[in-house]
Amino acid sequence: MTTAARPARRARTRRAASVAIALAGALALAACSGGGTTTADTDVADQGYVSGDGSFTQWAADDRKGPVEVAGTDYEGEAVDVADWRGDVVVLNTWYAQCPPCREEAPDLVDIANEYADAGVHLLGINGVDDAGAAVPFQETFDVPYPSIDDRDKHAIAALQGIVPIQATPTTVVLDREGKVAARIVGLAEGSTLRALVDEVLAEDGAA
Repeated sequence: MTTAARPARRARTRRAASVAIALAGALALAACSGGGTTTADTDVADQGYVSGDGSFTQWAADDRKGPVEVAGTDYEGEAVDVADWRGDVVVLNTWYAQCPPCREEAPDLVDIANEYADAGVHLLGINGVDDAGAAVPFQETFDVPYPSIDDRDKHAIAALQGIVPIQATPTTVVLDREGKVAARIVGLAEGSTLRALVDEVLAEDGAA
């Protein structure tokens, strides 16, 4: 090994260790709050709100399904297609304005969108309930910097259901750089948990 290679290897090792520690902390937090790595199979999206329990599931790179093909029109009338973000990490979040856990998690999602924008992380909301009259005030209230698809025709949800079950509202899905499902949170996404999951997917690229 050359002298120049040693610092780079140590840096990758330190980053991997930091991600592992963060994820371990998130796991402990989820366990304390009733979360974990199993999901509630009886939850059904868009039948009222079903908060789930904040549990999450991860998939090893070789076991991931996809790529996810989600496209639609946001509430400003602009076309959005996750295929345009291949090579970056993408976070999908289902929500609607009157969903209490959606409102509770919104500040964390906004913070993550802003903090990770320069790291090549994109967030996209998927709203299968609201028209613009309900969705836009929500986005303005929480100063949401990322788009949301108006999915009342359920096309985006249908595309996801064939790859990763969307069993509750909210549900948050993390896609790797190939557009495949790396992780899913059922119910309210705790900021620390989502950050750890995103960091782990980002680190995969850095370690390559």
